[in-house]
Amino acid sequence: MTTPTDWLKNEEAALFTTSYEYISILCEKIKIQQLGAQMLPPLYALVFGVGLVGNVMVLLILTKYKCLRILPNIYLLNLALSDLLFLLTLPFWIHYAKWTNWVFGHSMCKLLSGLYYLGLYGESFFIILLTIDRYVAIVHAVFALRIRTVTFGIISSVLTWVLVGLAVIPEIIFHKSQETSRNSYCSSFYPENEEDTWKRFQVVRMNVLCLVLPLLVMAICYTGIIKTLMRCPSKKKYRAIRLIFVIMVIFFLFWTPYNLVLLISTFQTIFFESSCERNKQLDVALQVTEVIAFTHCCVNPVIYAFVSEKFREHLSHFFHTHVALHLGKHIPFLPSEKPERGSSASPSTWEQELSAVF
Repeated sequence: MTTPTDWLKNEEAALFTTSYEYISILCEKIKIQQLGAQMLPPLYALVFGVGLVGNVMVLLILTKYKCLRILPNIYLLNLALSDLLFLLTLPFWIHYAKWTNWVFGHSMCKLLSGLYYLGLYGESFFIILLTIDRYVAIVHAVFALRIRTVTFGIISSVLTWVLVGLAVIPEIIFHKSQETSRNSYCSSFYPENEEDTWKRFQVVRMNVLCLVLPLLVMAICYTGIIKTLMRCPSKKKYRAIRLIFVIMVIFFLFWTPYNLVLLISTFQTIFFESSCERNKQLDVALQVTEVIAFTHCCVNPVIYAFVSEKFREHLSHFFHTHVALHLGKHIPFLPSEKPERGSSASPSTWEQELSAVF
């Protein structure tokens, strides 16, 4: 499995060498490395800036407007935290990609690799929790009244982070910094005689945890949800699943290409005959799909803004209270009085709780 810029670890300038073996040392990829060093840092910097602002705003709104009294919002809070953990590692990968040299030391290599995978697996696991919560709320409504409490949300979130932490342990063990005659590299280094086996196991494990398992949960849960909605249609129930469904679909759209290309590149000798040209094509495909996957960190706040009316209301109130109000003291045409808070009170009935996210 690879972290960002794992392609830098090979001294012969090849991309994502942890994903597959070279046919020959003569298959050099200097141009691809140079392209990556030029294009990836600004793209990752843009992802970092937009994603950081968006997810911090989500955290502020969820905490400021007492949205955490509703179970799904507890999971959305953890989803934003997962994105932030992932994003906080990007400045280091940007520097690494730009200068093709790891200067942050062995401990930081392990720490940042761990945070990277904590964010990745955390996002996948909390999307699964959100999907299961929607299933329970709609298909088993009476049972849901007893268990869908804030306490249950906190306990299930803590247990989920424990599972995520256990899933990340192999990444922390195998990732380390290693020096060569020219540069230092932060990447996954497996036992010499078992390298191929461990590479393939790690890539399969990543695809199972981040792709197969969420897809399986989604198929089972939404089959039950659709059957229930067909028996007793309800606009409130449709609204209740809309946001979570969009979040999950977008997650798959952004991450599936990268996972599949990584899987193909790892098992390429099984799928087709290897060649230098094909290796280069896979390198480019990994670069492109990795950028698409990382862009997902910016997307969830945008989804909330478009799909959730309550989020837009809270965002508007927050902007007028904390931004426009202060600027209005210096800029005449901006409002200088606090707006009245509208519908920020938490819902008090089951119908409201079912339909409200944020």
